[in-house]
Amino acid sequence: MPLNKLAVPNRVVGVKAVRKKLDAGKLSVLFLARDARVSLVSGLARDARSAGIPVEWVDSMIVLGRACAISRGAAAAGVTDLRETGSPETRGYF
Repeated sequence: MPLNKLAVPNRVVGVKAVRKKLDAGKLSVLFLARDARVSLVSGLARDARSAGIPVEWVDSMIVLGRACAISRGAAAAGVTDLRETGSPETRGYF
């Protein structure tokens, strides 16, 4: 899955935010940085796979952070279900 999938309003960035959405069952895809500390991302990868959520690995934290439009690295990011954003499509405007 290309990183441009993270250029959406319904993304979450950071291990804690991703963990919350993953535990709530509201994550649709998970991105993890290969150079992140294993202790940070191994549990996320394991839990996402067991929940049937695709896991995509990114070369570095810097690349993942830039894909999320932040000015620093990110160990984890994800895309939530569209209904989580409160977007016009889900509120019935379209």
